[in-house]
Amino acid sequence: MPELPDVTIYVEALRQRIVGQTINRIVVCSPFLLRSADPPLESAHGRNVREVRRLGKQIAIGLEGGPWLVLHLMIAGRLHWRLPGAKPGAARPGAKGVLAVFEFESGSLVFTEAGSQHRAALHAVSGEDGLRALDGGGIEVLDATPEAFATALQSANHTLKRALTDPRLFSGIGIAYSDEILHRAQLSPVALTSRLTPDEMARLHRAACAVLVEWIEKLRAASGSAFPERVTAFRPDMAVHGRYGQPCPRCGNRIQRIRYASNETNYCPVCQTGGKLLADRALSRLLREDWPRTLEELEAVRGR
Repeated sequence: MPELPDVTIYVEALRQRIVGQTINRIVVCSPFLLRSADPPLESAHGRNVREVRRLGKQIAIGLEGGPWLVLHLMIAGRLHWRLPGAKPGAARPGAKGVLAVFEFESGSLVFTEAGSQHRAALHAVSGEDGLRALDGGGIEVLDATPEAFATALQSANHTLKRALTDPRLFSGIGIAYSDEILHRAQLSPVALTSRLTPDEMARLHRAACAVLVEWIEKLRAASGSAFPERVTAFRPDMAVHGRYGQPCPRCGNRIQRIRYASNETNYCPVCQTGGKLLADRALSRLLREDWPRTLEELEAVRGR
């Protein structure tokens, strides 16, 4: 799922291309996409775009007169920009995976989704009140003081992984960047927020700011003046996310993971958990007493 750095780059690219432009037409190609339409989506036709902003992991397009169009890409949604006269190819209305096309004089914004789960969403809402109803309410980490960050972190007793990815606590952080932040801070993803020391909370705040800023800058440099087309949660220069079994860039030991449903948490047991392997629920239930609990036990199992 595109998270704060990726969505920030999308927002910057859209501001350059559609602010001040008129939406000529919106073609919705999927019956699953539109989740709310107050005002009706057709009322956006002929209106100028006055603002584009990030709303957590969502992209909000503000139109003259107060309406907002809010795009939530979820896991597999992506955006593409097509200049006038460009060959439509796979990004035309009716093509496989195309959810909607927003037509402007300067080009077309194409909203696509891979797969068949239909999670991506488009909301049409009225004014700031309608926009707030779609906002999880979490604080913006890059704007937060260490004290505000600590207050949000300890407002409920969760694991660090759950806390960082809770949109009611922190805006825009998901599975990928929470892995990177926790590795940078050298903290366990299953450590409880209520048990963190003041030094650990400060370290986590510094790590969160550093990771998010670094990735915004990397993605901005990679896109340059082009529209971002290679948005992914898995990048080869990430420290731990998506790098199960590969060496930790800090200590060289193998990255481990916890899998649950369709998600996973990646971590370094040496840097983050004191050498302890965190139980993968499915495998630990299957193996029970044979589940390796340390790196040494894991290597012994691999060597059998």
